[in-house]
Amino acid sequence: MLLEKSPRFGGVIETVEQNGFQFECGPQSFMLTPPLAELIESVGLTGDVQKATPRAPRYILKNGKLVAAPLSPLSLFGTPLMDVETKWRLLTEPLRRSHPPDEDESVAAFVRRKFGDSLLENLAGPFVSGVYAGDPEKLSLRSVLPSAYEWERVSGSLLRGALRQMRSRPKRTGSRPGLCSLKRGAGSLLSTVGERLGDCAKLGVAVNAVIRTSGAAGSKFDVRCRQEDAVAGGENEVSVSACAVVVACDAGEAGRMLGAVSPQFQESLNAIPYAPVAVVALGYRREAIGRALNGFGFLIPRTEGLRTLGTVWNTSLFPGRAPEGHVLLTSFAGGATDTEICGWSEDRIVVTVHEELARVLNIRESPVARHVHINPQAIPQYNLGHGRITESLNRSCHVNPGLYLTGNYLEGPSTGACVARSFRIASEIEDFLQSGTTPGSSSSP
Repeated sequence: MLLEKSPRFGGVIETVEQNGFQFECGPQSFMLTPPLAELIESVGLTGDVQKATPRAPRYILKNGKLVAAPLSPLSLFGTPLMDVETKWRLLTEPLRRSHPPDEDESVAAFVRRKFGDSLLENLAGPFVSGVYAGDPEKLSLRSVLPSAYEWERVSGSLLRGALRQMRSRPKRTGSRPGLCSLKRGAGSLLSTVGERLGDCAKLGVAVNAVIRTSGAAGSKFDVRCRQEDAVAGGENEVSVSACAVVVACDAGEAGRMLGAVSPQFQESLNAIPYAPVAVVALGYRREAIGRALNGFGFLIPRTEGLRTLGTVWNTSLFPGRAPEGHVLLTSFAGGATDTEICGWSEDRIVVTVHEELARVLNIRESPVARHVHINPQAIPQYNLGHGRITESLNRSCHVNPGLYLTGNYLEGPSTGACVARSFRIASEIEDFLQSGTTPGSSSSP
């Protein structure tokens, strides 16, 4: 049984249709990883998959101009986004042996140590802002880019480590995962999953607490909920008994629910911060845009002095995102380095983002459509020490058999990473229930 507090399924993934525009309130697209493709197929939406052009250009704003981001190792040496010294350090990196520090290192410290400020400011920094809406000075390299950490630790070089890993992997069959969406938007996947679950999925049910209970048959979990009473009004208190429980909400909510199981859950989960993000979707007449929108969109380094973190050119990636003769641009503002803007009014945010877009893309008219979604807890921050937090959570789950955590604060914030973890957790639960082991017994799940 799935208990969902809100009146819809999907969490941060939501698609809104309005006057022929299709607005995404959260992720604008996803990588079609094998687990995600399996989920889409299982609910009959394979025919709705839309694939973006694999080599769609990405851009970085540099001194007010859009510069194509390097998408291959060779293009790194021709890009104006880095100075000559940085290019030389990249070229000679395999010839030098280095070792990561014993303590957790930030993404910024790592890039600066290996390659210098130019790469950090113009490529690594914007990438971190685009994916995590985070501060590279605080984000943990081991949690954000674990492969890079392992390559240097094992091989003393990123390039040598990457090549060694490539040689050890079995040859890939089929095409690489590409950037995709669905015809009716990303939200259609979660709404369809909810429909397929039928009576096993309950909307508008809030979980107050998860309690471990003991009895003659062993211990179980008592899930205490509240649900609106549509007939009598008010709310009803409901209790559900279960052998296994999966908590799949944000870290703060999970900590509140699990405090009665163990204070360690609450302490660890509350230690995970979130970055607020304003998702600003603006629709324009195509003729009002003075620049060709051929590509994915662009990221903006903080050194450019703008409030916008980056912009996705939705109508350049997938069909059906805007009425004929119009374009849809979705921008992101806020993040860990600019929390203030998410407290502004929607009108003020729209004016700011539009003015910045107008300068970059030579937009000559006001938007004809808009949709603003402000999420105060949009993306979990994998900051320094995040690895210790997840280790603590794993230990807490291990001593509470039948209790599982999943979500975007554990193994990556992407849709694909969340689906992959959920598939694995589902398999573990199946094994746990088939084994006949009950929570509180001596065996581990």
